[in-house]
Amino acid sequence: MTPQPTSDPRDSETAARTVETVETVFRMESPRVIAGVTRVVRDVGIAEELAQDALVAALEQWPRDGVPDNPGAWLMATARNRAVDLVRRRETYARKLAEIGRDPSAGITPPPEPADPDAIDDDLLRLVFTACHPVLSAEARTALTLRLLGGLTTTEIARAFLVPEATVAQRIVRAKRTLATRNVAFEVPHGPDREARLGSVLDVIYLIFNEGYAATSGDDWLRPGLCEDALRLARLLSALMPKESEVHGLTALLEFQASRAAARTGPDGEPVLLEHQNRARWNRMLLARGVTALARADATAAGAPGPYALQAAIAACHAHAYRYQETDWHRIAVLYALLAARAPSPVVELNRAVAVSMAEGPAAALPLVDALTGEPALRDYHLLPSVRGDLLARLGRTAEARAEFERAASLTRNARERDLLLRRAARTGA
Repeated sequence: MTPQPTSDPRDSETAARTVETVETVFRMESPRVIAGVTRVVRDVGIAEELAQDALVAALEQWPRDGVPDNPGAWLMATARNRAVDLVRRRETYARKLAEIGRDPSAGITPPPEPADPDAIDDDLLRLVFTACHPVLSAEARTALTLRLLGGLTTTEIARAFLVPEATVAQRIVRAKRTLATRNVAFEVPHGPDREARLGSVLDVIYLIFNEGYAATSGDDWLRPGLCEDALRLARLLSALMPKESEVHGLTALLEFQASRAAARTGPDGEPVLLEHQNRARWNRMLLARGVTALARADATAAGAPGPYALQAAIAACHAHAYRYQETDWHRIAVLYALLAARAPSPVVELNRAVAVSMAEGPAAALPLVDALTGEPALRDYHLLPSVRGDLLARLGRTAEARAEFERAASLTRNARERDLLLRRAARTGA
């Protein structure tokens, strides 16, 4: 019997590496590809489908023909060519309708010129504002932003926010349908509209980072992947909008916060509070980037600093202290007072109370915290009884403090944080 040829294992390894390369490149380049194609077809949903078509083509061709010298440009060209073909088919269909006497104008998009490669940053900026349009709910904006700009799959988004995959899929589908049916323009707004929309964009990125920095639920205290995605989006926005102070302010804040990530958990993943963190483990490169971004925020500010720039300035105070005891709490308290005046909220007031307690003592801060106990927004906010428990413990009112820590533990949905609060309650009782 003639022996059958066997495949070379090295070929399989090469193909596997190529597939991995395709997936990596697509994750990096998909936002630009989707943005460039959206400019042609004027529909985010269709643009994403065409980008996925380009991915399939790469998976078919690159293992056979090799990875192109400029893989990002290859994906862009492939997706854009398919977009142009789609527009041409629409034109043909419109002409056929016209020939039989029907109105071809409804739903037909005239074929714009293909996007200039030098203008791709403008397309990315349009995509950012489109994904964060106020016609979408906050949950939909977050999911769509992570999908289109973060390059995350539906499964990854669902895992990150601990919600069913079907829920995330529905949010994304509805979001794309809403943008299409409401005829949301693929553009960067100007004047008051731009200022209003920019706030939504920054809030979505901040929300994504916060969910990774201190997870609201689940078994893990940190979700580094979400922090990395949010930080990448903030840096992208800083490059696209270099004259916007608050964009730099948000970027600085995230750089400072991300610099502490390695020190925020112990060997078993347990939370490590700020006062106990080993500051030698703070990332000096990220701290330096935060300082640079904050300087840009100050340099581009037209007047008083905005909320994100003020929060970045507070984070900078922590960054400049080599030891917890050297923290300039008086300046932090002043900055929180400015933030409360600029963007008043019960959470800001609670943080200001913490700073006051460190600058002037727990007795000065307790009335500020007690005044917040009636706030509806903080009714189920676990950090309110946590802060109050800390103040009571420092004042020697241990029984009350223990009850507050236990109440905080009952309110949090994060297992790691619950364990930490119960340990504090036990130590306070002891």
